[in-house]
Amino acid sequence: MEQFDRRGPIELSGSQIDGLIEQLASLADLPKLELPGWTGWQVESGRPQPKLVLDDSPNMKDEEQVGSIDPEESLGRPKRKARKSKPKIQLGGNIWFDYGGIQIAADDPAGGAADAARRRLVRRNKTAEREALKALPRFGFSPVRTGQASVTEDDVVPTHHVEIPRSRLDASVSQLASVGWAVEVSGRRYRPAGNVAWNVNSGIDWFELSGSIDFGGVIADMPELLAALARGDRAVDLQDGSRGILPADFATQLEPLLALAQEKNGRLRYGRMQAALLDALIAGMPQSHVDDAFSVIRDELAAGGRPEPENEPNGFEGSLRHYQKEGLGWLSFLERLGLGGCLADDMGLGKTIQVLALLVRRQRVLEEAGIATRPSLVIVPKSLIFNWMQEAKRFAPELRLLNYTGQERTDSAGAIDQFDLVLTTYGTLRRDIAQHRKTDFDYVILDEAQSIKNATSQAAKACRLLRARQRLALTGTPVENHIGELWSIFEFLNPGQLGTAGRLKRFLAGGRGNGSELVARAVRPYLLRRTKTEVLSDLPEKTEQTLFCELGDQQRKAYDDLRQHYRNELTTRIGQQGIGRSRIAVLEALLRLRQAACHPGLIDANRIDDPSTKLDTLLEQLDEVLDEGHKVLVFSQFTSFLAILRRKLDERGRTYEYLDGKTTDRQSRVERFQEDSDCRLFLVSLKAGGQGLNLTAADYVYILDPWWNPAVEAQAIDRAHRIGQTRPVFAYRLIARNTVEEKILALQDQKRELAASIISADTGILSGLTTEDVEMLLS
Repeated sequence: MEQFDRRGPIELSGSQIDGLIEQLASLADLPKLELPGWTGWQVESGRPQPKLVLDDSPNMKDEEQVGSIDPEESLGRPKRKARKSKPKIQLGGNIWFDYGGIQIAADDPAGGAADAARRRLVRRNKTAEREALKALPRFGFSPVRTGQASVTEDDVVPTHHVEIPRSRLDASVSQLASVGWAVEVSGRRYRPAGNVAWNVNSGIDWFELSGSIDFGGVIADMPELLAALARGDRAVDLQDGSRGILPADFATQLEPLLALAQEKNGRLRYGRMQAALLDALIAGMPQSHVDDAFSVIRDELAAGGRPEPENEPNGFEGSLRHYQKEGLGWLSFLERLGLGGCLADDMGLGKTIQVLALLVRRQRVLEEAGIATRPSLVIVPKSLIFNWMQEAKRFAPELRLLNYTGQERTDSAGAIDQFDLVLTTYGTLRRDIAQHRKTDFDYVILDEAQSIKNATSQAAKACRLLRARQRLALTGTPVENHIGELWSIFEFLNPGQLGTAGRLKRFLAGGRGNGSELVARAVRPYLLRRTKTEVLSDLPEKTEQTLFCELGDQQRKAYDDLRQHYRNELTTRIGQQGIGRSRIAVLEALLRLRQAACHPGLIDANRIDDPSTKLDTLLEQLDEVLDEGHKVLVFSQFTSFLAILRRKLDERGRTYEYLDGKTTDRQSRVERFQEDSDCRLFLVSLKAGGQGLNLTAADYVYILDPWWNPAVEAQAIDRAHRIGQTRPVFAYRLIARNTVEEKILALQDQKRELAASIISADTGILSGLTTEDVEMLLS
């Protein structure tokens, strides 16, 4: 250039100018140029498009030999032969940079390129090229060394030739394309994915979800995409002969859609009952379109979350609170859409009354329309039959009522159609399902619906066999332990709503994404839950407190000896068989330790007179509160512990009532406690007392032993803390310090979160115990 300056202006013809510019472009250090407009040439610069062109014809290359130095010479021992591994298949490729149609080899030293046809002089962007080359080793591409070129993350020297193991081709090409590289393999272009679009179309009783991906103007539809995933491919064959690289998260995005749908010939179908589920699945997808029919259903389901209150119907003898009127409006909303639903209000908020108001309203509507009525069937635990009979007679006296239980039920078996409301128990239904499945009921309603939480139980199977125009479930605890319980209830309410139990379990067990949140959104329109703190500002205060008891020396030694015995035994068993096959032994050990924490007589009947710190603490408490005139409930899951307590109370001359699962005259015992001022103490087994008891005469509650699920304890406390209670309620849990009971309190927190959110992943305490949990419980 200095020579040009010394010689002054140089005159060049047109062809000479072209040649000069081409020579300048080949310089490694291209000078800064300003070309006059009359030359017709323009100087351009910009970011290059990195491009990799691979040949799918494999090269066989030996792996490094695995051997050692020659030991024969140094140690006089036999020489070990070098061992050769199997050859690996390598694919070779070349790297180019595309500047608007001008392709430059990566190792070309030229600082630019001239395009005489379009009068363009392109200045290379070496910084951008080096940045692009850094991706190659990161994704498994190795340079073919020519003595001068290499590719590393830290110090990139341009190279034109690379190779990749054939086994890594699909993954590496997909990764490379995802960071902006253009890739060709044996002449086939690989296209990066663009927008993913989803569409929902409605049928008579189903919805079909279709999807497609735009690969630079070439569209791949769901059947092709599913077929590629089924083969394990990361790319899909496109109609123009190119290959479309699937988004890295596409399989994860598709997983819940596939898990909860029926897939046939590349189409995903969902039942009518799965509308809310499908809406939840596509909610996070930026490009989703639904047809008018689905849009209407989605709006209706959204409106169900804001129920309009309905007043008491004519013929209903009573007054509904405001939240109960909203509940009646919600039940009517479900009826209009023909959907089943779960009324999951807190214990004591009057779920029975809301349902009776619904049935009275339903009866009026059908009669006014001149439509023949059908009987409605309510299935309850045996302990609740009397309560339902009393409530129905009080609030819905015009309904023709049938108590279909006991030996005399056979007399009315053929006359069920003559009644408006039929009451039966889960046990009776199980025995008489062949008869009941022949009847077309108006409503089938499950009270304490957690009774069918085990989907494989005979009771759950019998309930699903019933025929009804509408189905309802009532429960204060739709989930006690794990998500399978919720599936069982909703499979009764809306068959197929959550897919199959196996698919749902596998989907949630995968631990990907927000599976539990999706299920929560899917059931939300069909589940109404209100707590007492939300709707009953006039309910007296409830105070809960834990009373810790220090075991005496004798009881402490017995407990510690038992704990050490089980700790040694379970450590060996779990080490040999694993936690899964040791679960029964674990549960037996925990049961025995819980009993030992309560009273030695629960372990050995010959030790019922041994000291028990917990029993002594309770008796001191009872002496005080009973003498002050309070009425008291005492709950324990161990009837044998209650038996020991009864002996002590008899010795002290205390009057009390008693109820467990074997009690037949439940109602008379409840009425005596509620109405007799001399009977101020009621002993109740935890399970038997958790359902259907109204014990508002009590204002003190004692729970002698913690249950795994805090919802069961809450139900027991709510026997006293419910509508009708006028005094503050005090609830006490007796916990033996430094025992398994304290550990249970920690695990209860997991259950409390589960019950509060209604649904969760499969994290039930008993079903999900890990080796670490067992070690903690026995520590």
